[in-house]
Amino acid sequence: MTMGTGRNPTVRQCRSTWAGTIMAAAAAWCVAADGGERRLTAREYRSRMAAGWLGQMAGVTWGAPTEFKWKDAIIPVRDVPVWSPAKLAGGFDQDDLYVEMTFLRTLETHGLDVSIRRAGIDFANSEYRLWCANKAGRNNLRRGIAPPDSGHPTFNRCPNDIDYQIEADYSGLIAPGLPQAAVDFGEKFGRLMNYGDGVYAGQFIGALYAEAFFESDRERLVEKALRAIPAESHYAEMVRDVLAWYRAEPRDWESTWRKCQKKWREDPAYQKGSNGGIDCRINGAYVLIGLLYGGGDLTNTIVIAMRCGQDSDCNPSSAAGVLGTILGIERLPQDWLPALPRDRRFSFTAYTWDGLLRVCEQLGRRVVVRYGGRIEHEGTDAEVWVIPEQIPRPSKLVRSWEPEPPLGVRFSASEMGEIRFIPTDDVVAAVKTFFPGWTVEQCGRDMEPGYQESWGGRNNVVVTHPLNRTTPCVLWRTWRVPDNGARLLVEVSNDRRGDFELRVNVNGVTVTQQVVAVTEASQIRWWTLEVDLAPWAGKEVRVELENRANGWQYEAAYWSKIELHPR
Repeated sequence: MTMGTGRNPTVRQCRSTWAGTIMAAAAAWCVAADGGERRLTAREYRSRMAAGWLGQMAGVTWGAPTEFKWKDAIIPVRDVPVWSPAKLAGGFDQDDLYVEMTFLRTLETHGLDVSIRRAGIDFANSEYRLWCANKAGRNNLRRGIAPPDSGHPTFNRCPNDIDYQIEADYSGLIAPGLPQAAVDFGEKFGRLMNYGDGVYAGQFIGALYAEAFFESDRERLVEKALRAIPAESHYAEMVRDVLAWYRAEPRDWESTWRKCQKKWREDPAYQKGSNGGIDCRINGAYVLIGLLYGGGDLTNTIVIAMRCGQDSDCNPSSAAGVLGTILGIERLPQDWLPALPRDRRFSFTAYTWDGLLRVCEQLGRRVVVRYGGRIEHEGTDAEVWVIPEQIPRPSKLVRSWEPEPPLGVRFSASEMGEIRFIPTDDVVAAVKTFFPGWTVEQCGRDMEPGYQESWGGRNNVVVTHPLNRTTPCVLWRTWRVPDNGARLLVEVSNDRRGDFELRVNVNGVTVTQQVVAVTEASQIRWWTLEVDLAPWAGKEVRVELENRANGWQYEAAYWSKIELHPR
């Protein structure tokens, strides 16, 4: 299975449309340097930066069908999906790409000096669906918990998850040869949702990209990026492990995978702060296994990182993005760029493919100047970026399992006025917002209860789940039924993988009960239920809707409408 190589004849044409401006920085950020300088033509920057994005798209779309289907197991060769350049179009809808573009947009709009609080407001106002640390961090922001507390373990139970690791690619792609910038961007954006190793993971990935503009030897590249994170951190220890195991057995990636499994998945001493298979350390190890054992070949790099399992689309995306940055666009398969719909926007962003490259180039110029570099011109067309060599200063060492106290920072009233959404896992606020007068009690935590912007073709859906096998989640309210009667109208659905029992009680008496189930044959998605309240005309009643377990598999209820209508 090979992708091929070659020069794409459309690259020169599209480059002529990219534009950028040089913006002087008010003051350079202090960076340790060894005194040397490196030179990168603007043309070479464009080539490597574009290849970094394209590598990400290839890795995530190729691996997408396998994501989390193999946990703690190597994916068999027979189950590796067949590659086609047409898959690249799917990258426009991948959260592995569009989430990090939120950070690009913040930098584009507010400049490199944007505050972490402003970054938090922008992230809080993102409209895409999230999971894990991203979801917890954004929900904290929407509750008013300002960054960096939004990623602190006190408020976020999964601070070591992979989230910023898979979103940090931008931080190196706009900072060629400047790993300190990747560290600093991590302190600004990575701490919105992560803490400790979760932040270092993204800073390391960003540093890999930054150094990849100048370093093609993959072992040396990893060693250089390692300087960007605290040496005493678990993440740095994992990186050193993979490097050592690779050097001991450079032709047997499965041996290194097994060693990673034994230490970073099975040894209790290295599960501190872990949220299971979504942990940044084990998935970061898989990125490195792909990058090192791939031998500089895109196919091998993606397939090996994918076959390691767990987050098997995000990991090959990071590995292939770094390798793409090493190679440049001319050395990627010649049929890739034509497969991209050039006028299509990445979901939830303002960027098309060309727009993405344009904003990265603009930001790249600003970052180079901010970190002590300069822009020179050689002749009429050649632009050269002169970039100081850096020895990055890592962030302070903190550990999620023994964190420092939170700062106690909160958004002001005016800042909260800029945040448009309620927390998605705050089911109480969701019910209060969309079903005024109703109260929710005994809601379990399974299946991400709370608010969903859309589900099953409906907008503003509230999700509930039973507390346990015997205790239902209950939505209730008291209401005086008008003298001429009324009716209760409910629209509800279930997860296609399971069902639940719906009971309607009036003043403690069950008046109807049924199993809400969708079968493959029926294709029914929403149930409409009407209950006549005429028997209680003129009386004060307590109406209860129970989301009750029925087998304890995927028991969530999805509520689109709960209304009381007078006759």
